Amino acid sequence: MRSFLHRRVAAPIAIAAGLGLALVGCSGGAGGSSGGTTTVGKADGVVTVYGTIADTEAKLLEQSWADWEKANNIDIQYESSKEFESQIGIRAQGGNPPDLAIFPQPGLLADLASRGFIQPAPSGVEANVDQYWSKDWKAYGTVDNTFYGAPLMASVKGFVWYSPKQFADNGWTVPTTWQELLDLTAKMQTTLGKQPWCAGFGSGDATGWPGTDWVEDLVLRQAGPDVYDQWVKNDVKFTDPKIADAFTAVGKILQNPAYVNAGYGDVKSINSTAFGDVATGMAQGTCSLTHQASFFDGFLTDAGATVGPDQQIWAFVTPPVTKGDTAVTGGGEIVGAFSNDADTVKVQEYLSSPEWANSRVALGGVISANKGLDPANAKSPILQQAIKILQDPKTTFRFDASDLMPGAVGAGTFWKGMVDWINGTPQDQVLTQIEAGWPSS
Repeated sequence: MRSFLHRRVAAPIAIAAGLGLALVGCSGGAGGSSGGTTTVGKADGVVTVYGTIADTEAKLLEQSWADWEKANNIDIQYESSKEFESQIGIRAQGGNPPDLAIFPQPGLLADLASRGFIQPAPSGVEANVDQYWSKDWKAYGTVDNTFYGAPLMASVKGFVWYSPKQFADNGWTVPTTWQELLDLTAKMQTTLGKQPWCAGFGSGDATGWPGTDWVEDLVLRQAGPDVYDQWVKNDVKFTDPKIADAFTAVGKILQNPAYVNAGYGDVKSINSTAFGDVATGMAQGTCSLTHQASFFDGFLTDAGATVGPDQQIWAFVTPPVTKGDTAVTGGGEIVGAFSNDADTVKVQEYLSSPEWANSRVALGGVISANKGLDPANAKSPILQQAIKILQDPKTTFRFDASDLMPGAVGAGTFWKGMVDWINGTPQDQVLTQIEAGWPSS
């Protein structure tokens, strides 16, 4: 949960990262645009790892591999940085990269791989990924048909949180299609005599990102994974009718004053409501429904609520357009290597294994899409459910679109566009403004 939030809050740095990488590409230095690879470090019993994971989660990360370190006589030295997105390119260009980096955005890995800085993944890592991850996940570590990095941890987005008791008391059932969710919303509004939904887009400099998650869910469900992939690459524009349709669908809830924003105000109050504060509304029963990722479990617990299928609050995945389909968006990390010495390869293989995934997940707070992970090791029922969703071969998974887009869009005009849209700016104008954020080259 915390590492996911750190990436969201720090994501504007990705804009600066893009500038730093542009300099890397023009440098012509070691590992630059000439296509050469950088090989640093030797098998000296030390492997350096660099990433965004900080504070308590960093301690848990180090704890997760502590026993393995001793057994294999390798010292894994982890360093976290809030400036990872901008610094990793600078360090690579300067000849001082870590042995391994944990990339929160696949696009950042792809940028460095395309410039020759990242080592192709060792055969043992690729074998692990072929066995324990879906093809969707492997694709995020693949650049120009070369596989560079294995997934690490994961998150599942698009959960709709609700009160099982309130549903049971009123005879409401969990919807199985998007239309059923709209029908349920109307029924709840009539029965309760108030707005059933709460929403909060507030997140400091990152205000607006929770709205992008809504849109991504609807693009994937309505238009399908192929259009989603084209949208991420700007082959399908924000101004395309398929993307406009997703905004319109989301607007049936978020722009309807009869449906939002229970206990906080009118539709525009969504922008001024901090996304984490909605957990208090859910815990106190002011809100009946909210849309948020699996990490919201931690906010609900902090607000005093119990989470589980028979507890105060539970969740279901935003339903598909067609009953029976399972498609989810989410996030995660990719581990890429700047070195290819024996110790680095060994650590990289370990981090791609079920052994590591079970070790880290058992410590609490995170999940992995590794199919060798035992869901029972997760500390909370929602994380157990999220693992099962990711491990289901019928699940179509797509990485958070805004994290895959250039920072000027994904952490820029897209976020701002969601705020403007909630504030009442005409949808066509919002879509045009978001699209204008795409770099010209």
